[in-house]
Amino acid sequence: MSVSTINGTADRRTELAAFLRTRRERISPEDVGLPPGTRRRTAGLRREELAQLAGVGVTWYTWLEQGRPINASVQVLDAIARTLRLDTTERAHLFRLADVPGTAAVPGCDDCPLPDEIQQILDALPIPACVVTERFDLLAWNAVYAAIFPAVTSAPTAERNTLLSVFTSLPCCAPYDNHEASCATMVGQLRAAYSKHLSDPAWTHFIRRLEAESPAFAESWAAHDVAQPTGMVKNLRHPSVGRITVTSSSFAVNAVPGARMTVYTPADDQSKKALARLAAGEELTARFPCWSAHHPERKVPALTA
Repeated sequence: MSVSTINGTADRRTELAAFLRTRRERISPEDVGLPPGTRRRTAGLRREELAQLAGVGVTWYTWLEQGRPINASVQVLDAIARTLRLDTTERAHLFRLADVPGTAAVPGCDDCPLPDEIQQILDALPIPACVVTERFDLLAWNAVYAAIFPAVTSAPTAERNTLLSVFTSLPCCAPYDNHEASCATMVGQLRAAYSKHLSDPAWTHFIRRLEAESPAFAESWAAHDVAQPTGMVKNLRHPSVGRITVTSSSFAVNAVPGARMTVYTPADDQSKKALARLAAGEELTARFPCWSAHHPERKVPALTA
């Protein structure tokens, strides 16, 4: 194995090449004032068109998009980012993949324990809340969260991953109504985080597993879209209290690098009443009728408010 593969450089170049191609292909000639032409074999701009608009050499840009070992200055990457119309998150992703000095991430910590007070905070909240890593591994949660997401909270420790649960849950007992919107955002967040863990075999194995188990994930992952944790409206459902509309908000948990606490705030009166019932200890162990068939090995977990 080469040194470049060991330290993640080869993987980084491969990611950079794929990211540039997908961003270029989403921009039409008309978007940048060029004639559409009649002999285009692929969608989006040609490499030579992008290079000209960004003011860089065609050969140099081609090598960059091919993942060759070349260096790019901040000024050149800025020009490419402007031409590709990258947003703030995408621009940061580009600079990280290009290994620009000053953009390296703080090393992660898979074995850093959560302080006891984090669980105390979760348990004190009357609304769903949890703590996840950048890879969406579930570290902690409260009783209301477990009532809505029992598949992931009752899973074996190694399987407690919210992204894995979302993409492999069957529709009959999935907790999400707006499944596609939630999935797209989560995959974008995973892609942005992955650029900081390219040489980590655990990350690579996790992504390859998801690609194998979920065609929907594989398609979304191939798009190379990136996103940062942000508030969004989610439509949830529970077998007893019904539909629940919430707004998710995330907060950094500094004790574990990259970890964040996600809190689900009710978005309307009906959802507020539904969550209040769960917070009061009602219907915490209710499950969809298909639960026993899909999880015969799992008993309904004992929950504490």
